[in-house]
Amino acid sequence: MNDWFVQNQQMVISTSPGPVRAEEVAAVRQPVERAQLLPPRVFHDPDVFAYEQQSWFARTWLFVGRDDDVGEPGTYILARVAGERVIVIRGHDRRLRAMSNVCRHRGSTILDDPSGRVVRLQCPYHAWIYDTDGALRRAPHTEAIEDFDEEAYGLHGIRLDTWQGFVFVNISADAPALLDQLADLPAHIERYPIASLRRARRIEYDVAANWKVIAENYSECYHCPGVHPQLNRLSPYDRGQNLESEGPWAGGWMELIEAADTMSVDGGSHGRPPLTGLSEEDARRIYYFVVWPNLLLSLHPDYVMTHQVWPVDAERSHVVCDWYFEPSTMERADFDAGDAVEFWDLTNRQDWAVCERQQEGTRSRTYVPGRYSLMEDMVHAFDLMVADRYADDGVTTRFRPRHDKWSDKRRMTGRATSQPTNGRG
Repeated sequence: MNDWFVQNQQMVISTSPGPVRAEEVAAVRQPVERAQLLPPRVFHDPDVFAYEQQSWFARTWLFVGRDDDVGEPGTYILARVAGERVIVIRGHDRRLRAMSNVCRHRGSTILDDPSGRVVRLQCPYHAWIYDTDGALRRAPHTEAIEDFDEEAYGLHGIRLDTWQGFVFVNISADAPALLDQLADLPAHIERYPIASLRRARRIEYDVAANWKVIAENYSECYHCPGVHPQLNRLSPYDRGQNLESEGPWAGGWMELIEAADTMSVDGGSHGRPPLTGLSEEDARRIYYFVVWPNLLLSLHPDYVMTHQVWPVDAERSHVVCDWYFEPSTMERADFDAGDAVEFWDLTNRQDWAVCERQQEGTRSRTYVPGRYSLMEDMVHAFDLMVADRYADDGVTTRFRPRHDKWSDKRRMTGRATSQPTNGRG
């Protein structure tokens, strides 16, 4: 690692008391059968949004793309992380790095295109030139100025790590490691060949809803019979099970009907084989995970889908949806991802419509927090992550999943566990 990268890795992130008091979310931190939903102002208040960006998004690992998005030397993607402009780039030494997209001279933005390939990084303002490792290589007309050390003026480095081919960045220098944040999630899905998959399609959406509304909606199928009749026909809303989590994620699986192979327009996989290494059981399930704070991960028998949820402001979010398949499947002459993409594009748009209705309705002076149904215990699990971080009292609140909500009537008593924690991963 170059010295400049180590020296400039520290990014100052100040913290301040949160705008949501612990007593405001105390009712959320109860078992689901007694709990109330989040207070409505957390979906609308600009001060709450600013706090989340500064205290959460600026201090945690965020999914920004895939390793193969930046596979060749000089290729890059851009991200905006908690207001910071970030470059993720493959160096000429083939090492993957993240760095600030801000020139060290007068603070100009360096790159504008969301992705591309460069030989070097040149600021368009005064033509300071940086190598793909971020080191300053040329600063015109600085030869005669006193005490100017080019080695001290490389681009600010930002922490980067990968897991299963997913690229994460963290602008905090003192946050836990990525695998520490993911906790037991990798063990739950290690049999899936996610790292080897390649993207077949991407669709981006602008949604007039708070990022938490989108995560809540993803976390339940209580709305599926009325909002998603096509989805509910293939995977009935009351067939499945949620998983017990030991980290900042929530997830579970839903079961396909016997006549369906996967989630697609007609339920067929159209010649696509199951992903390598899956069991017969996995081939009949769709797994859904909310990975704190901005990754929605959906595992299908024959493909994987992700959503990146990027908060724009308190009332808007930008969502990036990607579909991934095995390379050998994509090489087939008859490969066509259109049936899966069309199915989920319709489902996404149905979701955004009801998310926007919730966003609008929770502005009402008449609205007070409602109650969770048992079908929403995964929503509750996500909201607990939110509520614990607002309270910021060192307690992590978790409850075992409620299996008595499902049609197979398997029962497990919900039991709370409150654990002291030193971090906010």
